[in-house]
Amino acid sequence: MLFTHNLRSALLFLSGLFCMFPLISGCSANIEPDEKPIILKTQGSFAIGGTTVTHDGTFSNENFLDPKGQTAYGDHAYVFYQIPLKPHKYPLIFQHGGAQSKRTWESTVDGRDGFQNIFLRKNYAVYLIDQPRIGEAGLSTQPAGTTNPYAQNPLYADKTLYTLCRIGDFPNQFANSQFPRTEEALNQFQRSWTPYTGELDDDVSSNALALLFDKVGPAVLVSHSMGGSVGWLTATKTDNVKAIVAFEPGGSPFIFPENEVPEAAPTAYPPIAAQARAVPLADFLRLTKIPIVLYYGDNIADKMTKEHIGMDKWRSEFDMAKKFAAAVNRHGGNAAVIHLPEIGIYGNTHFLMSDLNNKEIAELMEKWLHDNKLN
Repeated sequence: MLFTHNLRSALLFLSGLFCMFPLISGCSANIEPDEKPIILKTQGSFAIGGTTVTHDGTFSNENFLDPKGQTAYGDHAYVFYQIPLKPHKYPLIFQHGGAQSKRTWESTVDGRDGFQNIFLRKNYAVYLIDQPRIGEAGLSTQPAGTTNPYAQNPLYADKTLYTLCRIGDFPNQFANSQFPRTEEALNQFQRSWTPYTGELDDDVSSNALALLFDKVGPAVLVSHSMGGSVGWLTATKTDNVKAIVAFEPGGSPFIFPENEVPEAAPTAYPPIAAQARAVPLADFLRLTKIPIVLYYGDNIADKMTKEHIGMDKWRSEFDMAKKFAAAVNRHGGNAAVIHLPEIGIYGNTHFLMSDLNNKEIAELMEKWLHDNKLN
């Protein structure tokens, strides 16, 4: 990444020098030769939010590894940010999905620009987070327990994740799949998963994310998958969420006003059905004050199927997404659900932001930001 202090020519030389050593710099043959350099005003990282717990007893130098009298820190989020020279009005804050990390938004599994770089090149400030109890925010005040299958090592789930993310039916990809068709891309995909180091708690995660919005100021929230639930809750806790772009929200509850929680569309295997939870109407109404868009990709089943678990799961999630948007709009809001095949974009997996056509998806998102006067 490049920085500026009126040393543009020297930095361009260094840029070329770095790319002569791809094993060191991470430069890839997939980088397009006409891409302009990314020029940053600043970048950095910090922790936000969190709690502490102090163990009973008295600390002793003789037993310095004993927990007595010591304090555990945890439940914070980790934030990495990059700000270009002339950023747009609203930064983009990226919330990852379940068993993932900020890596979701970084380079794609086949080495192309992810949304981090794509939107930096478009002059948006970007904030990438690791939500509490995962990734670089791994400190927790609560143990992970045994109920979450993604809180353990070894993680025997390669075929599960391949299927649930709608790449195809392992080991075969869907014929129109936008997932890169190389062995190394699949290897990188399987190595992107991150175990939970503490109990999964959307309220803990949204508390930390709301504090980040309060620190940064007005910004747009971009969420993925299980991060959708974190995003809905965050918008009920701060006025600084100016819009939400949600990529395939699901895997954790959509929120609805009390007494308006709908039934989920049943699935062949009940544990994978969509979820919903009630919140006070006053909290839900805060979602009606901001524009919201939900994007869903391809290969989502039209009817219940036992043969395609991932397609069946996302049929239920997609149905719940439409019920969620309808509830927002019924209360005077502005929410839209976009099914990409219906607008002529085919083959997207659950990871739309890193599929082969991720630049097209980014253009779609940026147009929505522009149409809603958010850039």
